[in-house]
Amino acid sequence: MFDYINETYGLNIKKGDRVRYTFGNGSKEGTIVGVHSASLKIKMDGDDYADIYHPTWELEYL
Repeated sequence: MFDYINETYGLNIKKGDRVRYTFGNGSKEGTIVGVHSASLKIKMDGDDYADIYHPTWELEYL
C-alpha cells in the first residue's frame, strides 16, 4: 500500500520515516508505523498508540 500512496501523492515514504504533524498553533513529531487503507498509521512521540493520518494533510516529512 506504500506504493499506492507514493504514486498517488508523489511521495517517497516508507515505514520508519519521521513526520511532523501541524495543528492549530502546535505541532508534534512521530514515526510512520504502517498503513491503513490509503492512510498512514503514525505513532506520535510520547503516545502509547498509533493513529491514522492522511498522507498530505498537515504532514511534513522529515
